[in-house]
Amino acid sequence: MRSCRHIALCLLLFGCAGTGTLTPPVTPVPLVPAVAQEPDTLLPALGTAPSSLIINATLLTADDKAPRIERGWIHLREGVIAGMGSGKPPTLNSGTTIYDAKGKFVTPGLVDTHSHLGVYARPGVWAHADGNEMTNPITAGIRAEEAFWPQDPGIQKAVKGGVTTIQVLPGSGNLMGGHGVILKLHPRRSTRAMRFPGAKDSLKMACGENPKRVYGKGRKTMPMSRMGSIYLMRKEWIAARRYKRDWAEWSQNPTTVINGRQVAKTPPKRDLVLDTLSQVLDGDILVHIHCYRADEMLLQLKLAEEFGFKVRSFHHAVEAYKIRDVLAKKNVSVSTWADWWGFKIEAHDAIEQNLALLQDAGAIAILHTDSAEGIQRMNQEAAKAYYAGLHSGIKLTEHQALRWITANAAWALGVEDKVGTLEVGKMADVVVWDKHPFSVYATAQHVFIDGWLRHNADTPSAPWSDFEVGQ
Repeated sequence: MRSCRHIALCLLLFGCAGTGTLTPPVTPVPLVPAVAQEPDTLLPALGTAPSSLIINATLLTADDKAPRIERGWIHLREGVIAGMGSGKPPTLNSGTTIYDAKGKFVTPGLVDTHSHLGVYARPGVWAHADGNEMTNPITAGIRAEEAFWPQDPGIQKAVKGGVTTIQVLPGSGNLMGGHGVILKLHPRRSTRAMRFPGAKDSLKMACGENPKRVYGKGRKTMPMSRMGSIYLMRKEWIAARRYKRDWAEWSQNPTTVINGRQVAKTPPKRDLVLDTLSQVLDGDILVHIHCYRADEMLLQLKLAEEFGFKVRSFHHAVEAYKIRDVLAKKNVSVSTWADWWGFKIEAHDAIEQNLALLQDAGAIAILHTDSAEGIQRMNQEAAKAYYAGLHSGIKLTEHQALRWITANAAWALGVEDKVGTLEVGKMADVVVWDKHPFSVYATAQHVFIDGWLRHNADTPSAPWSDFEVGQ
């Protein structure tokens, strides 16, 4: 049994907040708040991160301008990369902690574009299954942020694998599953305090077998077929376009004249699904689509052109290599695995060279995990896909493969100006590896997020998750 002292601490950390009265807005407002983070008063403010200097390292920057820096140094100060270079490091004040990384490698923090951490939290029991609202094929208005459990033990394990930023998505049971959220993996009490500052939400969509199985096969309701899936999506986009027009008309003319008097018009009725889709049409929410087959990806691109939105990334996309020229031309990224294959019919044509072929065609290739285990070894997953390409005769570089889990992934999430490469002025998300990160023996020794040392292999920290205390 846990001690009273421990229980008191839990109440202090995770106690309920009071509720207040909310006044409904009279005009549509973004579902992503202007202030994305909230303070967490029991933990240090992120902008006050200490000064750290890493020296004698090989810097693998993921930056095209200078991919590799030998005998490198990098200075982290107040949450950003304050300086970096080769050779003799600068002399800094006595308050700077120096990390000698001789023989080690430094990379940007890894970015996973497809995670269900927190919404399918560990242990994997029904009580923690909050990633799919499979009660309607269209649930675009729900938010993964509001199901995410910051106490998921998998979060700290991901950090130990060098992961610093993740996109948490609803599952793929629905055609329009809801909002994804971009998080920095700090130990925090609330999801809102983990939000990546300024990052846009995403809309998770899905096509193919999953919605058919949940609704058509399981319940004998639409969508039973791929025809039904596209029909329902098109129907919802038509409604969203009409909804957006109605609000625009009301905003421009909120009053009318009746019997010589100015009278307020009744605003259109708010709809959270259509609010979300309207923001997609405005470019304020990024679209990420679970889609395996090449023909279905082409159908989704056709639908996007019909209604005027952009697809940011196709996820899983095991047949992306079949249309790699189209994806490159349209600047649509692909978030996929190294070698997942054959677990259902639409995964039958998966090949290990998918990422390499996409890279070779000039497409934006990304390795994602979709796995609480795989996220702990993203570096190895990228290495598998890299070597599969090399062994097939495809010309690749380690730099390109590193970008699959850093810079390209950051682009897909719309945060490439802040993370994904080692550059002065970017967020201090930095990983020190004891060996080249594509070695099967490599482990993350030090992981900095916004300049805070969140993992130190030399002095392991206590569990972040209350669930693991005393285990």
